Amino acid sequence: MKKELKIATTIFVVIFIIDQVVKYGFANLAWDANGSIMSLKLAYNYGVAFSMFTFLAEYLKYIQLFIVLIGTIYLIKNKEVFYKYYIPIALLYAGGLSNILDRFTYGAVVDYFYWHYIFEFAIFNFADVIIDLAVVIIIIMQIKDSRREKKLKDKA
Repeated sequence: MKKELKIATTIFVVIFIIDQVVKYGFANLAWDANGSIMSLKLAYNYGVAFSMFTFLAEYLKYIQLFIVLIGTIYLIKNKEVFYKYYIPIALLYAGGLSNILDRFTYGAVVDYFYWHYIFEFAIFNFADVIIDLAVVIIIIMQIKDSRREKKLKDKA
Protein backbone atom coordinates (compact mmCIF):
# COMPACT_ATOMS: atom_id res chain seq x y z
CA MET A 1 0.00 0.00 0.00
CA LYS A 2 1.40 3.37 -0.95
CA LYS A 3 2.26 5.91 1.74
CA GLU A 4 -0.46 8.34 0.56
CA LEU A 5 -3.16 5.68 0.80
CA LYS A 6 -2.06 4.77 4.34
CA ILE A 7 -2.12 8.42 5.39
CA ALA A 8 -5.51 9.00 3.75
CA THR A 9 -6.95 5.89 5.42
CA THR A 10 -5.65 6.97 8.83
CA ILE A 11 -7.06 10.49 8.42
CA PHE A 12 -10.40 9.05 7.30
CA VAL A 13 -10.69 6.60 10.22
CA VAL A 14 -9.67 9.13 12.89
CA ILE A 15 -11.98 11.92 11.66
CA PHE A 16 -14.88 9.52 11.05
CA ILE A 17 -14.64 8.00 14.55
CA ILE A 18 -14.28 11.37 16.31
CA ASP A 19 -17.29 12.74 14.44
CA GLN A 20 -19.46 9.71 15.16
CA VAL A 21 -18.54 9.64 18.87
CA VAL A 22 -19.40 13.33 19.28
CA LYS A 23 -22.69 12.91 17.39
CA TYR A 24 -23.56 9.91 19.56
CA GLY A 25 -22.99 12.07 22.63
CA PHE A 26 -25.37 14.76 21.40
CA ALA A 27 -28.00 12.34 20.11
CA ASN A 28 -27.96 9.96 23.10
CA LEU A 29 -26.24 11.56 26.08
CA ALA A 30 -27.69 15.11 26.08
CA TRP A 31 -24.37 16.94 25.67
CA ASP A 32 -26.16 20.26 25.05
CA ALA A 33 -24.59 23.40 26.55
CA ASN A 34 -25.61 27.05 26.21
CA GLY A 35 -23.12 29.84 25.74
CA SER A 36 -23.26 33.58 25.08
CA ILE A 37 -21.57 33.33 21.66
CA MET A 38 -22.14 29.75 20.62
CA SER A 39 -24.23 26.94 21.99
CA LEU A 40 -23.99 23.20 21.62
CA LYS A 41 -27.53 22.15 20.88
CA LEU A 42 -28.80 18.96 19.24
CA ALA A 43 -30.61 19.49 15.96
CA TYR A 44 -31.46 17.11 13.16
CA ASN A 45 -30.97 18.25 9.57
CA TYR A 46 -33.26 16.37 7.21
CA GLY A 47 -31.91 18.24 4.18
CA VAL A 48 -28.43 19.28 3.10
CA ALA A 49 -26.61 22.58 3.74
CA PHE A 50 -28.91 25.11 5.42
CA SER A 51 -31.67 22.43 5.39
CA MET A 52 -32.12 22.68 1.62
CA PHE A 53 -33.87 19.80 -0.14
CA THR A 54 -35.66 18.56 2.99
CA PHE A 55 -38.40 17.30 0.67
CA LEU A 56 -35.86 14.63 -0.41
CA ALA A 57 -35.12 13.60 3.19
CA GLU A 58 -35.80 9.88 2.82
CA TYR A 59 -33.88 9.68 -0.47
CA LEU A 60 -30.89 11.89 0.32
CA LYS A 61 -28.82 9.08 1.83
CA TYR A 62 -29.13 7.06 -1.37
CA ILE A 63 -28.47 10.06 -3.62
CA GLN A 64 -25.40 10.95 -1.56
CA LEU A 65 -24.12 7.36 -1.57
CA PHE A 66 -24.50 7.32 -5.34
CA ILE A 67 -22.46 10.54 -5.59
CA VAL A 68 -19.74 9.00 -3.38
CA LEU A 69 -19.75 5.90 -5.59
CA ILE A 70 -19.33 8.03 -8.74
CA GLY A 71 -16.48 9.94 -7.06
CA THR A 72 -14.80 6.72 -6.01
CA ILE A 73 -15.02 5.29 -9.52
CA TYR A 74 -13.52 8.53 -10.86
CA LEU A 75 -10.64 8.31 -8.36
CA ILE A 76 -9.98 4.66 -9.23
CA LYS A 77 -9.78 5.56 -12.91
CA ASN A 78 -7.73 8.71 -12.23
CA LYS A 79 -5.28 7.62 -9.54
CA GLU A 80 -3.06 10.67 -10.14
CA VAL A 81 -5.91 12.87 -8.87
CA PHE A 82 -6.11 10.83 -5.67
CA TYR A 83 -2.35 10.94 -5.10
CA LYS A 84 -2.28 14.71 -5.65
CA TYR A 85 -5.27 15.46 -3.37
CA TYR A 86 -5.21 12.49 -0.98
CA ILE A 87 -5.44 14.58 2.22
CA PRO A 88 -8.48 16.69 1.24
CA ILE A 89 -10.07 13.61 -0.33
CA ALA A 90 -9.69 11.73 2.96
CA LEU A 91 -11.26 14.68 4.77
CA LEU A 92 -14.15 14.88 2.27
CA TYR A 93 -14.86 11.16 2.54
CA ALA A 94 -14.67 11.17 6.35
CA GLY A 95 -17.05 14.10 6.76
CA GLY A 96 -19.35 13.09 3.93
CA LEU A 97 -19.67 9.43 4.87
CA SER A 98 -20.11 10.29 8.53
CA ASN A 99 -23.04 12.55 7.65
CA ILE A 100 -24.46 9.84 5.38
CA LEU A 101 -24.18 7.29 8.22
CA ASP A 102 -26.20 9.71 10.37
CA ARG A 103 -29.03 9.54 7.83
CA PHE A 104 -29.10 5.75 8.15
CA THR A 105 -28.65 5.76 11.95
CA TYR A 106 -30.75 8.74 13.06
CA GLY A 107 -32.87 9.48 9.98
CA ALA A 108 -31.12 12.86 9.57
CA VAL A 109 -27.72 14.47 10.04
CA VAL A 110 -26.87 15.23 13.67
CA ASP A 111 -25.91 18.89 14.04
CA TYR A 112 -24.92 20.67 17.26
CA PHE A 113 -22.78 23.84 16.79
CA TYR A 114 -25.10 26.83 16.99
CA TRP A 115 -23.52 30.27 16.48
CA HIS A 116 -25.76 33.07 17.78
CA TYR A 117 -23.48 36.04 18.56
CA ILE A 118 -24.30 39.23 16.56
CA PHE A 119 -26.08 37.07 13.96
CA GLU A 120 -27.64 33.63 13.94
CA PHE A 121 -25.97 31.03 11.80
CA ALA A 122 -27.15 27.60 10.72
CA ILE A 123 -26.51 24.74 13.12
CA PHE A 124 -23.67 22.53 11.88
CA ASN A 125 -21.33 19.75 13.00
CA PHE A 126 -17.65 18.73 12.99
CA ALA A 127 -18.05 16.78 9.72
CA ASP A 128 -19.35 19.94 8.02
CA VAL A 129 -16.26 21.84 9.18
CA ILE A 130 -14.00 19.04 7.91
CA ILE A 131 -15.74 19.08 4.52
CA ASP A 132 -15.28 22.87 4.30
CA LEU A 133 -11.63 22.49 5.27
CA ALA A 134 -11.12 19.94 2.48
CA VAL A 135 -12.65 22.30 -0.07
CA VAL A 136 -10.42 25.17 1.12
CA ILE A 137 -7.32 22.94 0.83
CA ILE A 138 -8.29 21.95 -2.74
CA ILE A 139 -8.86 25.60 -3.70
CA ILE A 140 -5.49 26.64 -2.24
CA MET A 141 -3.75 23.79 -4.08
CA GLN A 142 -5.45 24.83 -7.32
CA ILE A 143 -4.43 28.47 -6.88
CA LYS A 144 -0.82 27.45 -6.19
CA ASP A 145 -0.79 25.20 -9.28
CA SER A 146 -2.24 27.97 -11.41
CA ARG A 147 0.38 30.47 -10.21
CA ARG A 148 3.16 27.95 -10.78
CA GLU A 149 1.94 27.25 -14.32
CA LYS A 150 1.67 30.98 -15.02
CA LYS A 151 5.28 31.53 -13.87
CA LEU A 152 6.49 28.70 -16.10
CA LYS A 153 4.51 30.08 -19.03
CA ASP A 154 5.88 33.60 -18.47
CA LYS A 155 9.46 32.26 -18.40
CA ALA A 156 8.99 30.42 -21.71
